[in-house]
Amino acid sequence: MATKDEIIQKIISNKNRPHLNFSLKKKTELFTNNLFNTLFDAEACVKNNIEQLEVDFKEIYKLACLIDNSSCNENVWNEFLMKLPNILEKLNLDAHELMDNDPAANSVEEVYLAYPGFYAIAIYRFSHELFLLKTPLIPRLMSEYAHSKTGTDIHPGATIGNSFFIDHATGTVIGETCIIKDHVKIYQGVTLGALQVEKSMKNTKRHPTVENNVTIYANATILGGDTVIGENCTIGGNVWITKSIPKNSTVYHTHEIKLKPKFK
Repeated sequence: MATKDEIIQKIISNKNRPHLNFSLKKKTELFTNNLFNTLFDAEACVKNNIEQLEVDFKEIYKLACLIDNSSCNENVWNEFLMKLPNILEKLNLDAHELMDNDPAANSVEEVYLAYPGFYAIAIYRFSHELFLLKTPLIPRLMSEYAHSKTGTDIHPGATIGNSFFIDHATGTVIGETCIIKDHVKIYQGVTLGALQVEKSMKNTKRHPTVENNVTIYANATILGGDTVIGENCTIGGNVWITKSIPKNSTVYHTHEIKLKPKFK
C-alpha cells in the first residue's frame, strides 16, 4: 500500500500544467460583476471604477496569457475601453426590447436588476468584444460565469445584432458560429447548435443564422451551419429544425389527440 507521501508525490507529478492558476477564474468573475455594475449602477463612480477595472483586467490578462502560453497585447485594455460606450448603447436597446415585449416587465429598471436574460446578454456583449480582440481564456470564463448564474450558455464568438430578447433564459444555448440579426426574440430552452461535433470542423460555420424579426419559442432546437431562419419567422415550441426556413413562415409542432375509450 502506498504511503501518504507517495500518494502526494504521484499527485504532484501528474499536475503537468505548471501555469494553471485557478485564481484567474475567481478574479474574472469579480471583474465581470464590477464591469456590469459600473455601467448600470447609478451609485457607481464611473471614473474610479474604470481605473480599478483597468488594474483588475491587467492582472487577469497576464494570468490568462501565461496559462495560454501566448504573448500579451499591451493595448488590449484601451481597445476594449473604447468599445464600452457602444456596448452600453446596445445593452440599453436590449433592455428596452425586453421591456417593450414582456408584459410581466414593470419597468426597465426591473429588467436591469432582475432579468437573467438581460444579464446573460450583457456578459455576452462584454465577452464578445474581448473575443474579437483575441483575448485568451477570459471571454470563455466570463461566458461560463454568466452560464452558471443564469442557465444561459452564449459562446462569446457568436454574432448577435441589436435589440436582442431572451425571456426566462434558463436552458438557452447559442453556439460559437451562430449569427443572430436584429430584433430577435428567444424563449427558454432554445438551442441554436451544431448538427455534429468534430474537432476538424473548428474553423467552419457549424451553427445557424437567424434573420431579423424572428421569434423562437420554448425548447425549439435549430441545428446546422447552413440552416437559415428567414426574417419575420415564428418558430413554435419543441420543434426540431435542420433545414432553412423561408422568410415570413410559421413553424410549429403538430400533435395528435386520442380520446380514451369509455369504461363501463
